[in-house]
Amino acid sequence: MQEKEITKAKFKALKTCVLIPTYNNAKTLEAVISKTLEYCDEVIVVNDGCTDETPVIISKFKSLIVVTHPKNKGKGVGLRNGFKKAVEMGFDYVITIDSDGQHYPEDFITFLNKIEEQPGSLIIGARNMTVDNVPGKSTFGNKFSNFWFWVETGIKLPDTQSGYRLYPVQRLKNIWLFTTKFELEIEVIVKAAWRGIPVISVPVKVYYAPQGERVTHFRPGKDFTRISF
Repeated sequence: MQEKEITKAKFKALKTCVLIPTYNNAKTLEAVISKTLEYCDEVIVVNDGCTDETPVIISKFKSLIVVTHPKNKGKGVGLRNGFKKAVEMGFDYVITIDSDGQHYPEDFITFLNKIEEQPGSLIIGARNMTVDNVPGKSTFGNKFSNFWFWVETGIKLPDTQSGYRLYPVQRLKNIWLFTTKFELEIEVIVKAAWRGIPVISVPVKVYYAPQGERVTHFRPGKDFTRISF
């Protein structure tokens, strides 16, 4: 079997889908969806109140499972509602991939192989932060978040800010998550660790567009404060 067919088969066998939360990333979204569908047939897209061409792009892909927020609510709400939809549909796991094109769907198989080895885990895709074009705020923010995660859990991880993850959504469904923006990604791993869910990492590739081309909605001042809280 070819790599893509093997990956699709593992997605089905492990009752796993892909979740793409998006807000005004129309320049990269179509390519991310197209590439993702080469590896996974069941993909949830959360349109978080987009005001660009996102609805038009989403409409091109008839097989997508779409959750739409009339107004922008933040990445945290997008993730929470995506998890809820996945649980309703009977999935055990969700792999989240960002819509800005920095992640490689080829790495899906890495997550799937790891969850076969360690069922029920929450797996974070650890990026190589030494590659070209990594923004300084990303490097600082990652160290900042890693520190607070270690303080709260006693667990050391290399990349607690990565949005490329596998979540055991059936194990998470009874954990109360309340944050609404980027800080949800630290809240969920802290609370998972507190509940005894293994939080581990696997290496993944990362691409950062040159300065001026990449769209980010991360606000260092406000979001670092939220993460700390």
